[in-house]
Amino acid sequence: MLRIGEFSKLSRVSIRMLRHYDDIGLLKPAEIDHFTGYRYYREEQLFVISRITALKDMGFPLADIIRLLEIYDDRDKLEPFLAAQQKELAAQARETEYKLMLLDSARKRLRKENSMGFDVTVKTIPERYAATVRMVIPRYEDEGMAWGMMAECKQPLVPAEPCYAVAEFLDPEFKEENVEIMVSMAVKGKYQDTEHVKFQTLPAVKVASCVVKGSYQQMGEAYATAVAWIRDNGYTISGPMFNIYHVGPADTQNPDEYVTEACFPVE
Repeated sequence: MLRIGEFSKLSRVSIRMLRHYDDIGLLKPAEIDHFTGYRYYREEQLFVISRITALKDMGFPLADIIRLLEIYDDRDKLEPFLAAQQKELAAQARETEYKLMLLDSARKRLRKENSMGFDVTVKTIPERYAATVRMVIPRYEDEGMAWGMMAECKQPLVPAEPCYAVAEFLDPEFKEENVEIMVSMAVKGKYQDTEHVKFQTLPAVKVASCVVKGSYQQMGEAYATAVAWIRDNGYTISGPMFNIYHVGPADTQNPDEYVTEACFPVE
């Protein structure tokens, strides 16, 4: 038998934490001396505390560890819990990585002169023959699902010059899920429609636009600049806004090299 101090030293778990484990029923001493109040642990309980520490280091809360200890020796029962925790931690890691990227982009913009300025111009996007996909996607960041539908075309698509790769957001308000979108790419030649890809001549449209060079984290500021410019210069927005991807993820893996044109139909 080991006194609590010896058990603490061998397990590398503080006495305070061992007492907490006792209080919540996670790991109770093998014996308690009713005269002195000393807690005693069996040597084999070192294996149990080792498992507790391992599960805690994996991010499991203590309430879950109590249940997991009961099935720890049953691999078939334990595996789903480990897989679910791995998935959850991977999602947290992606979220943290995204936040770090936002911070990095913000710091880079602060170091650049005129980083917060966007020039707005009025122009006409000409009529163009285009491959189009209109669908509902889970979230805005799933836009790639719509572009992926272009692969349905058996005949290789030949981009027009300029290509006008456009994503148009059709909902009247921001939506957290089930976002309606239409993507289009101006092409040369004639093609047959597929289940999801429809070929059509898109009309010319007058827009107020601003070009954003760099990551998509700047788009919110660009939209705000464009909307304010439209208001201040006597125009009104006449249709859903859209983005033209002059240089995007299909062209480069470096977000600093992206070139995106935010367009608002106006009259």
